[in-house]
Amino acid sequence: MKSSAGITVDPQHLTSSPDTPFAEYGLDSLGLLGIVGELENRRGVAINGDADSCKTPGSFVEVVNTSLRAGVI
Repeated sequence: MKSSAGITVDPQHLTSSPDTPFAEYGLDSLGLLGIVGELENRRGVAINGDADSCKTPGSFVEVVNTSLRAGVI
């Protein structure tokens, strides 16, 4: 999150509170789009689903994991 969106969040907090809205961390849709772009660039393919419109870390991880299981990224 820090390199893509300029936000620093304790990873343990994200894990323990997956339903906390990204807005509470100070992450807006543009920042989330940056994170999605970074993931896509690192993997060389598009992430399936609407990852850039997820409202919580839990929903974001679900979209990314679904893509991984499908072999998209």
